[in-house]
Amino acid sequence: MQAPKLAQSFRHLFLQFFVLLLAVALTSIPAGDAHAHPEDDFCEAGSGLDPALCRQLAEANSAEAPVIRPLLDEEGNIRSPLDTAALYLKIGVQHILPSGTDHILFVLALFLASERIRSLIIQISAFTVAHTATLGLAAAGVIEPPASIVEPLIALSIAYVAIENLFFRDISKWRPLIVFGFGLFHGLGFAGFIRDVGLPPGQFWSSLIGFNVGVEIGQLAVVLAAALISIPMKLALARANFSYRSVVVIPASVLIALIGLWWATTRAFGL
Repeated sequence: MQAPKLAQSFRHLFLQFFVLLLAVALTSIPAGDAHAHPEDDFCEAGSGLDPALCRQLAEANSAEAPVIRPLLDEEGNIRSPLDTAALYLKIGVQHILPSGTDHILFVLALFLASERIRSLIIQISAFTVAHTATLGLAAAGVIEPPASIVEPLIALSIAYVAIENLFFRDISKWRPLIVFGFGLFHGLGFAGFIRDVGLPPGQFWSSLIGFNVGVEIGQLAVVLAAALISIPMKLALARANFSYRSVVVIPASVLIALIGLWWATTRAFGL
């Protein structure tokens, strides 16, 4: 079988598998929270996170049914919606940088596949709309898919985009739709974390919007850093008559794909 046909078959099989699991995840009976990064620990010494929020996190971890109270400032007053949004914006940024390794790798895989800024903007926009939607729905308790499905699929989404980079130089017309679908699962991963942190009563929207904006800032920072590194690298490789795709895109995509597949395996089987 020729390479293009093999790549097309791989894409079709994966998408059929993905759609099936998407349907299962979004229609499943609640069976536990989704946790995008169970290793996140924002309250370590020197983290700079608000002490009031850290106390609530400690209480939530030790209680069977934690109650999230209004967040108080240093003087014991309830925070304004704007102050709460600023606090959760900081949490959102920290959830990506440096803690969100899987989301960073997904964004980098998209970056590697996009030779034109327009295609990258379209993909990032599709990803943002999708994870914003499921983050809001899951945070509000409308949907609660089990982490046993969400976590492996987040890892598989990373592997898929990276593997596709190896077969296709230019993104297909279906790529934004595929990225949108993957964004739905990444949003559920974000929601698992935000449910752990808790949204203060009466300030659902300010905290949720602040967190989401923080996540976007973190993702855009990853794209900007990648661009600043890739531009001089492309120029240097071109002067030396080396292909940027051969030297950077393919090896980096292989590495990201292997990491994604490893995560998918360990998360699926609880290793």
